[in-house]
Amino acid sequence: MSNARQPFGIEELDRALGGGLLPGTLTVLAGTTGIGKTQLGLKWADSGRLVEGQRGILCDLTSRGDPQNHADYAHRLFGWDLTDYPLSLTPDFSHAWDATRPIGDYFHPIDRAGRRVTRTDLESEEWHVWKTDLARIFRCSVGFFYQHLARGTRRIVFDGLEPTDRFSDSIQFEFFEYLYHHVLRKEDEWAAREWLREKYRTFEPEVHAHRYDHRQVGCVYLYTTTQVMLDELLEQPISQGDIFANANTIVLMGRTRHEGRFGRALAVVKHRGSPCSEEILPYRITDEGIRFE
Repeated sequence: MSNARQPFGIEELDRALGGGLLPGTLTVLAGTTGIGKTQLGLKWADSGRLVEGQRGILCDLTSRGDPQNHADYAHRLFGWDLTDYPLSLTPDFSHAWDATRPIGDYFHPIDRAGRRVTRTDLESEEWHVWKTDLARIFRCSVGFFYQHLARGTRRIVFDGLEPTDRFSDSIQFEFFEYLYHHVLRKEDEWAAREWLREKYRTFEPEVHAHRYDHRQVGCVYLYTTTQVMLDELLEQPISQGDIFANANTIVLMGRTRHEGRFGRALAVVKHRGSPCSEEILPYRITDEGIRFE
């Protein structure tokens, strides 16, 4: 297994991370709306083009219906035109391993805008409908990840997890947890079986011809917090069972106040198994993306 890191391609940040993120692990970029998480996540995904020879992919779990500006940022900052992966309940295996046939690098599995996503907001019948919907789209979701990984993708960005008092009450978090632990962190043949199911034997030669090592796949989750200021984020404890406890690396992004002026800064507060900087790194959001000072 290679120990090569997965850098952002931003000198100051990669230095703070000891060279970049560790493949085979989960990283959480956490901060309030508008703090730059999406730009930073897409920068990391785009850097895969130079390091591993292939850009990353994006899974958007938002259900609010408000725009996340993924396509705009990707095109404007990186010349990257995101294309939709179709949400289909009828799997198409005909071109699954043909790298010359694009399959879409943006997936939005929760497509009903404005739906509430926490157990405390839902009646029992609504919760059951949610669970049924996610069970129906699960196979399509597995197909999105498996096909890209079999074609050489090694970076996955998740976005859209909405703030909640308890992660265990979030339907989005439950969906992510299942995909992450039961598909992305399993052997590649396991993921292939989850997607192909009764067709596995038919396509077994293709599966074996396109093996990949799941330990080389990196995942970044962009989590929107209710806290705005970086100091507030730094004071928050990590609770057992939430997305922060499961992460190998945590990067907090927040507003700062100095001499009567607001700014932005980030801090690497967890980077298990690797040296990291203890600096707080100020940055600006410009027309060319995030720039560190």
